[in-house]
Amino acid sequence: MENALSARLGSASTQSLLQRAYSDARARDEGFDRTKMRLLDAAYEQFCRMGIQRSSMEDVARRAELSRVTVYRRFATKDALVEQVIVREFRRYFDQFLIDIRHAHTAADRVVVGFVSSLRAFRENPLIGGLMAAEPTLLAGSMIADDGRMLGAVSQFVAGQLRREQEAGKVPEDLDTDLVADVMVRISASFLTARSQVVDVDDAEQLTMVARQFLVPMLRLAEE
Repeated sequence: MENALSARLGSASTQSLLQRAYSDARARDEGFDRTKMRLLDAAYEQFCRMGIQRSSMEDVARRAELSRVTVYRRFATKDALVEQVIVREFRRYFDQFLIDIRHAHTAADRVVVGFVSSLRAFRENPLIGGLMAAEPTLLAGSMIADDGRMLGAVSQFVAGQLRREQEAGKVPEDLDTDLVADVMVRISASFLTARSQVVDVDDAEQLTMVARQFLVPMLRLAEE
């Protein structure tokens, strides 16, 4: 199961998976399937409690108080169910990210807030944070072993935010937003996948210092 899921997360579809999560955060699908939501909720709780590898479709069915047949009607395979649960968690992350940066007044502040809130969101998320702690090769490993597709998808999201700053005249027009976003995301990912012996990633003040000292200068801002 671990290899299958890692392959799915690291496949060419990973980029569209994260892009779909971001698109959903920007424009909600009007369709609502109560049974599907019930299954996703049950799967999320099951995975958080027992981990993905030790959880079966039967476990999810029991927790949702539904039949196995109902589960398989909505999700043909366990991989498909896991993917949808993880997509929903990324969507929640994008939702919160967009909310957090609205409260920042400058481009520099938005970079700092985005960096700090992103690390906090992933580490505190019961599912994704749990996977990183208990099953690191399942999710964190895929971040560095998929030819960069997962990081590339998140980088595209960040680059989009930087281009909005350009359009608003907040950062230089000639800023290479794709390059800056890629470096920012790789720095963030390094804090998630390998615990720092210097920076306490649970200390917001330290993360704020790192962002202001090393990320904000990438924007080449004039004094704000």
